[in-house]
Amino acid sequence: MSEKRFDVTALGELLIDFTEDGRSGQGNTLFEANPGGAPCNVLAMLQKLGKSTAFVGKVGDDMFGHLLRDVAAETGICMDYLVFDQDARTTLAFVRTFENGDRDFSFYRNPGADMMLREDELPLDVIAGSRIFHFGTLSMTHEGVRRATCKAIDHAKENGAIISFDPNLRPPLWNSLDEAKHQIEYGLARCDVLKIADNELECMTGETDFDRGAAILRGKHPNIKLFNVTAGAAGSYSYYEDKRVFVPSCKLGGVIETTGAGDTFCASVLSFVLDRGLDGLMETDLKKMLRFANTAAYIVTTRKGAIRSMPDRSEVEGLLLQERSSWAL
Repeated sequence: MSEKRFDVTALGELLIDFTEDGRSGQGNTLFEANPGGAPCNVLAMLQKLGKSTAFVGKVGDDMFGHLLRDVAAETGICMDYLVFDQDARTTLAFVRTFENGDRDFSFYRNPGADMMLREDELPLDVIAGSRIFHFGTLSMTHEGVRRATCKAIDHAKENGAIISFDPNLRPPLWNSLDEAKHQIEYGLARCDVLKIADNELECMTGETDFDRGAAILRGKHPNIKLFNVTAGAAGSYSYYEDKRVFVPSCKLGGVIETTGAGDTFCASVLSFVLDRGLDGLMETDLKKMLRFANTAAYIVTTRKGAIRSMPDRSEVEGLLLQERSSWAL
């Protein structure tokens, strides 16, 4: 890759995840305000891995918006291109956590400031000056921000960036599942690196078998060079050229919630791509990539929130040493 200003620029939502945190003395549910939003979570982990990052998006000019800007900036993410909306408020998500760590979301986003980003607010020079451009579908749920996202993708591709896509499907935010699937197809058709969750793969293909589902999407979208599937507590799969690799998840217990785990996985993969590139990958490379990404994601599940929960490289590598005997060699 040619010399660029940032390793990764991400566009999308920045929001507050209100996570359940016990009960008050009166028996009322308590919530902890955790800074989050999938694209910015990815950048926070990349910063922990020593990469340079920038975020593009919009928040409300309110207490939550300024809190999010400050927390993200503390991690080292360049927040110079965050836009503050004077009218729309910062999007909020209330997260209900189940005993197995899975979650259910309720969003306050009608409208949310992240939906209001316009094409003329894009820092095109920053997008052009990035080695990787990363996006999801929450910035494609509404027409205005969808146009901005599409323009950013096109500009990044024109300037030689690797395109990274994580569907991050949240059905309550779409008018219909068909519309969501249409926009996911758009992202699939333009990305070089894909991180897709097992439920999203099933949604797009009707297949519960990961190999068959991956084969369907890879056949439709040969542009995807590195195709990764996360399967929750089971582990993850990577498909590259004629190679197929599976690595089980870390199973030390202590899972609290899964918020940010997929984003941590995604960031770990992008860090690998920045270091290793996308050409000539061997099965040993893919196994190493998935082991690190799985372990990093596991660590985040033992903590609450995302942006402030990301592990650094030494913590992940230390846990890998402890668990080496449990990985499929």
